[in-house]
Amino acid sequence: MTFSGLGKSAKNEVIPMRKTFFLSCIFLLALTGCSGGVQTPTVTPDRESFIPLEHEKITPENDLYPPQSFSNEFSEPVPLPYPVNTRGAEDSAFVMPDGNTLYVWFTPDCLKPVEEQAFDGVTGIYAFHKMDDTWGPAERVVLQDPGKAVLDGCEFVLENRIWFCSAREGFTGMQWFIADFIDGKWQNWKQANFNPDYEIGELHITANGKEMYFHSARQGGLGGYDIWLSRNVDGEWQEPENISVVNSPDTDGWPFISPDGDELWFTRIIGAPELWRSIKINGKWTSPKKMFANFAGEASMDIEGNLYFTHHFYKDSVMLEADIYTAHRINQQNEDG
Repeated sequence: MTFSGLGKSAKNEVIPMRKTFFLSCIFLLALTGCSGGVQTPTVTPDRESFIPLEHEKITPENDLYPPQSFSNEFSEPVPLPYPVNTRGAEDSAFVMPDGNTLYVWFTPDCLKPVEEQAFDGVTGIYAFHKMDDTWGPAERVVLQDPGKAVLDGCEFVLENRIWFCSAREGFTGMQWFIADFIDGKWQNWKQANFNPDYEIGELHITANGKEMYFHSARQGGLGGYDIWLSRNVDGEWQEPENISVVNSPDTDGWPFISPDGDELWFTRIIGAPELWRSIKINGKWTSPKKMFANFAGEASMDIEGNLYFTHHFYKDSVMLEADIYTAHRINQQNEDG
């Protein structure tokens, strides 16, 4: 299975943060088995205390490659304020439709080897809640029993259910799981019922639960990753269809469908990640347009059309940090982007 990651592809492209991270954790958890690994502590440690003191916060003023907009529909992108963004690496934002809850994947030091990140006790999924236009403190999303080895990521939330990829004790390799939000906490986590032959990477399920878009390097694609569509019929996900109109010989992945179902956002990697968008017209996806560039990827959007995405900070081909950025919709969508 394929998930986002930190590193370079076979084409020497920079790719979003978590692929080699999770692949390494599969190996690490296989070694530790039931005797150790990433554990969910009784008291969640302070994630910021694990960020090296020598790491200075990168800002738009000293960003060597700031996000570049190719659309007049959105305001200029800006980073979310603290406490969402820190001196560590925030990645893979997912905002709920009402815009008041934001999920983020965090690791304190992206310069550390992935095996050290995997065992630091704070790398993983966090939630932030907005009140009076201010984001509250980070809350660790706990999806495993205390004392059991685990590493979670790739979060997607629909109503009261979360889908997430996980390398965890008792399972081989990286698997998809689901959990339900009950009585103020995530409970009843279990393996998702996906056909392994579909090779499902990072995914998005439409609001009606009938369509699942995902990226995969499965056979039949046009490039590295392609975007695929599987339809839910009577509770069963059907054979995936290649969304050829949006795919290219490059890497196309990390799909997101807007709450109204009319926009397909995805990350295209042509050297560095870019955000592209396809608009649905008369029930069909159209040829995509580039919307944002310069290390911009993994889009998410609220019901007002405000965009959230990950931006990576690079210097001398080394990723130093990552932040969550937002761009507010100021004009209606148009096919020309």
